[in-house]
Amino acid sequence: MNSLKTAVLLAGLAGILIALGWFFAGVNGAVIAFAVAIALNFTSYFFSDRIVLGMYRAKEVQRSENPELHGLVEELALAAEIPKPRVFVVPNDVPNAFATGRNPAHSVVAVTGGILKLLNREELKGVLAHEISHIKNRDVLVSTIAATVATAIMMLASMLRFTAIFGGMGRNDRGRGGLELLLLAILAPIAAMIVQLAISRSREYGADDRGARISGQPLGLANALMKLARVNEAAPPIASPSTAHLFIVNPLRGATFASLFSTHPPIEERVKRLKRMAGVVA
Repeated sequence: MNSLKTAVLLAGLAGILIALGWFFAGVNGAVIAFAVAIALNFTSYFFSDRIVLGMYRAKEVQRSENPELHGLVEELALAAEIPKPRVFVVPNDVPNAFATGRNPAHSVVAVTGGILKLLNREELKGVLAHEISHIKNRDVLVSTIAATVATAIMMLASMLRFTAIFGGMGRNDRGRGGLELLLLAILAPIAAMIVQLAISRSREYGADDRGARISGQPLGLANALMKLARVNEAAPPIASPSTAHLFIVNPLRGATFASLFSTHPPIEERVKRLKRMAGVVA
């Protein structure tokens, strides 16, 4: 049932893209958008890790450069019974983390430089276990495809806004008014973000639960989430709205209108669930 729901939601994202194409250029635009959606899904499947890592200038870290980080990833991958993911560091002082890759055999765990400075070993282990549980459950492929399609929707919506504002508010040769274009350009990204929200929220709870079981330290993850949320609340955003759902905590908190449509469940509820797992009264 969860797989069916995810397939429907991904189809919804593709549908938004096709609708934008139709509104922009009629039947030909819809056909082109459909072809683009297929191409994006194909590209995301085979190159999702490169796309996301390139967006955030992440660099692969060898064992000799950070043996402790590699040791934790190796230990957790063994406990999760998956191949050891490659390890990357994002050159950013805002603490956060994400995973990507099309399957457990082609997976990546990425952490920011800030998270390595902020968290102790137990907390970092909890975060890495959360990301490895995403990999084991193949959440990262779905999330990355959603991010890629949502990025295309937002780019096309920006083009529509430009056309509506700078092309005048009269009607074009297809009878589309500038106000109609502007309204669609505003609503389409919001619809895409709502679909991403539906895909992501339940998966975060599941990854918290499985990650805590893999690491055996639910309080480590709970403490890490509280620290990460506190810092990200005040920090500048480090991600675009189309990829924010990939991170362990919302990198847009308090930053933009997009934070109203958070793809992450409340930190307080996540921490409460983890504390119950540990036998601590929340």
